[in-house]
Amino acid sequence: MSTLRGHKLGFEKELQIAAQAGFRSVEVWVDTVQDYLKQGKTLTDARKVITDLGLTVENAIGFAPWIVDDAGVRSKALEQMKREMDMLAGIGCKRTAAPPMGATTSPKLDLMKVAERYRIILELGTQTGVIPHLELWGFSSNLSKLSEVMYVALESGHPSARLLLDVYHLYKGGSSLASLPLVGKPAMEIFHVNDYPANLTAEKITDADRIFAGDGVAPIQKILKAIHTPEQPLILSLEVFNKSYYAQDPLTVAKNGLAKMKAVTGGV
Repeated sequence: MSTLRGHKLGFEKELQIAAQAGFRSVEVWVDTVQDYLKQGKTLTDARKVITDLGLTVENAIGFAPWIVDDAGVRSKALEQMKREMDMLAGIGCKRTAAPPMGATTSPKLDLMKVAERYRIILELGTQTGVIPHLELWGFSSNLSKLSEVMYVALESGHPSARLLLDVYHLYKGGSSLASLPLVGKPAMEIFHVNDYPANLTAEKITDADRIFAGDGVAPIQKILKAIHTPEQPLILSLEVFNKSYYAQDPLTVAKNGLAKMKAVTGGV
């Protein structure tokens, strides 16, 4: 839904466009679901829309600052995550992103403390049935590298620990693709796919510069082959925030995005 977010369609219309384009699974934004509920709709209404369209909600994007050093902020973030997880469970979603929100420009955090904090939200996930996946953000001063999210996931000591990686963020953060096979199963269940142009270095590229898979120079097939595990299918989610796409017809954007995803994953 990041790919359609700039069209400002709202929860129901976004789902309709995705289904019409041929998607069978989606990744929703927490605030989009919340806005839908504020209109007087219920979780039952939301789940019916999803089911009637033949869709499955595989993941959600939320931004609770669970990672920060400030205990007061972190306490409120845990309350926020619990509310969001309960809501997501109500629409059949079993995963939510856990990025380093609130720590993107702060000094380096103690990764052992981050691991302890991640374990706490994993316990919330166990209670609610919605597991937080530790998201790598390449532009962040914390959790910008594969080694950092791997360390936190391992040191959390929790069997539900999972990583959420992204083609663009791996490039932006300077993670070595040679290390990707070390992630292994079952550490990843969902992976963000996008591409980037040749004329932008990792230092200069931004979230908004992401483009459709296959339209740039990212070694997408190499990445997918490195993380592919035949006995455990991986959910691939198209995630771009490109203003040029937001200016186009949303159905055209969704159809093009799906077609390019299918093309780039062929043979993997």
